[in-house]
This record gives sequence, structure tokens and C-alpha cells, in this order.
Amino acid sequence: MTTRAPVTPAAVAQPNPDELALSGCWTALGMGALDRQLDALAVSRQAQVVVDGARVEALDTVGVWVLQRLFQRLRSDGVAINLRGWRPQFAKLLDVVAQHAAAIPVRTPERPALERIGMATAAALEEIFALLSFVGESALALTASLTHPARLRWRTVLHNIHSAGFSALPIVGLLSFLLGIVVAYQGAEQLRRYGANIFVADLVGWSMLREFAPLITAIIVAGRSGSAYAAQIGTMAVTEEIDAMRTIGIAPLDLLVLPKILALVIALPLLTVYADVLGVFGGMIMARAQLGVGFEEFLDRLVNAIDLSTYLLGIGKAPVFAVIIAVVGCFQGFRTHGGADSVGRHTTRSVVHAIFLVIVADALFSVAFSALDI
Repeated sequence: MTTRAPVTPAAVAQPNPDELALSGCWTALGMGALDRQLDALAVSRQAQVVVDGARVEALDTVGVWVLQRLFQRLRSDGVAINLRGWRPQFAKLLDVVAQHAAAIPVRTPERPALERIGMATAAALEEIFALLSFVGESALALTASLTHPARLRWRTVLHNIHSAGFSALPIVGLLSFLLGIVVAYQGAEQLRRYGANIFVADLVGWSMLREFAPLITAIIVAGRSGSAYAAQIGTMAVTEEIDAMRTIGIAPLDLLVLPKILALVIALPLLTVYADVLGVFGGMIMARAQLGVGFEEFLDRLVNAIDLSTYLLGIGKAPVFAVIIAVVGCFQGFRTHGGADSVGRHTTRSVVHAIFLVIVADALFSVAFSALDI
């Protein structure tokens, strides 16, 4: 067994104000407390300073970098540097590093606008294709699980129902209640002008049950649960837990994706019903305060104005929104690679893309309902 020879620490002395004497190993292993010695130097503003390197035993790029920093400090004070006693190989290394340090970096040419547009389009198309592939794989896995229900992990499904559904009740209820108040308040002034106070029930009922309740619930769940899905799976991808699952024979889709989709398909319609109730209740309170419409009058008009199909249309949107949120969140989680920065980036993408697709789906529902006259 060989032992490493001791390294002489790098040192700098100052025999007189216009001379610096270097000694020891100016390498990565020999730096030691050299910074404090350099900071303690008191070089007067001489026209020239001699740097004696006769006692320098070793020199590498780390030592050269420290010397270049010292030389730049001296030159900024108007002091000329004169090297003395340096070995030829050390002097050559100093010259080579000095030439590269003084070289002007080459500026990377900016890509043409058309090329940037093309690259962005290609990246978007690649992500869309990957999303469609992920949807297909998830559909196949769901079909296989429904064919063999014993494969479904019901405990995980129940856990996701609790985290995505029950835990979201306070924020969904509060925002729906406030939204019902806002809708009734905005319509109260216009309805009062025409003596149509009772029609506030029509306004609140149609807007909340058919549009606002399912949409605001989906947006809240996309921000809560969609981001949580992407962050959880993304962290597992970065720490290679997903690769470990595949190694021991556990399908990641069966454990990480299907329970989330099933749980959200169950939880989101129930949250929408809850949002309907709180939204209508908020509208009732504002109708009574602003228009003098009592609770009984409001409910009688609401039952007559809103039929069952209108209520079911709002509830029917929820499972579609749930699938969009769960699939996009899990997809962005599996796309994560690298480190923590990638987890944050794909978590943000999951929220943005899920909300965008939910709004697009809601617009398509509106067009379809209008075409079908329902």
C-alpha cells in the first residue's frame, strides 16, 4: 500500500513592498488558508511588482486561477507584474491560461424566428402525441383492471377520494357560496329596474347548476389535486422509484394512475353537487338581502324554472373534467426528468394545461348542448 507524499501548503510572503515571494504547492490540495494571506497583502502603488516563483514546487490550473485573480487586482491598481525565477513549464501554463482568460467569448448566434417557431411547433406536437399515447395506455390498463376487478387497489382509490374529495370540501364550498352571492348581487340591480325580482332564482339556478358550479369545482381540483399528482409522480421519477417499481414487477399505471382517475371520477361529481347547493344558498341569501325575495319564494321559483335535465347536464360534465385533470396531472408527472427544477416546471404545466383543457371541454359542451337544443 502506497502513501501519498505530504503536500507543502501554498504560501506568499512579502520581503519588501515591491516584491512577492511564492512558495509551496499551488495546487487544489495546497490552497489551504491562502485566501487570507492574499487578502492581508499590502502592496503599495508601485510602478512594478516582482513576483518570485523560484520556490513554487507545483502548479495546476487551480493555482493559476488564484494567481490570475491576484494579478488582475494588482493591474486594476495600475501595477505592472514582473515574473522572476519561474520554472519554464509553470511560466508557460501561466501564459496559456492568461491568453484564454483574455479571449473574447464567442457569442452564440440567435436562431432565426422561423426556426424557433418550427422547434416550438415540433415540441408541442411531440407532447400532444405523447399525451395521446399515455391516454391509450391508461385506457388499456383500465380495461384490463375492470375485466379483473381484483387487480384494482381499492385502498388506494379510497385514499385518493379522501385527499381529492373530502379535503377539498372547505375551499369548494366557500368559493361556490361566494360565487352564488356575486351572481345574485350583479343581477339584482338589473332585475329591480324592471320589477322582476323573482327571476333572480332563474339567474342563479341556471348559471350555478349548469355552468359555474362544475367549472369552478374543476378549476379548484385542478389546482389542488392535479398539481399534487404531478408533483408526487414527478418526485418518484426523479428519485427512480418508478424504475424500481418496474424492476419488481409492479405496473406504475396500475398503482399510480388508475386509482387517481377512478377516485377523481367519483369525487368530482359529488363535489359539484356540493358546490350547487352552496352556490344556490349564497344566491338565496343575497336575493333576500337585496331584492326581498324570501327563501320559500326563491325555492318555489327555482323548482319551477330549473328542470332535472339542467341539473344533470352540469353533473354530467364533472366526470369528463375529472378524467382530464387526472390524466394531465399524471402525464406531466411521468414526463419529469432531471432534478427538483423539472418537478416544479411540470407541476406548473399540469395545472395550466388541465385548466385550459377543462375550459375548452366546457366550451365544447356548450356548443354541443346548443346544437342539440338541450
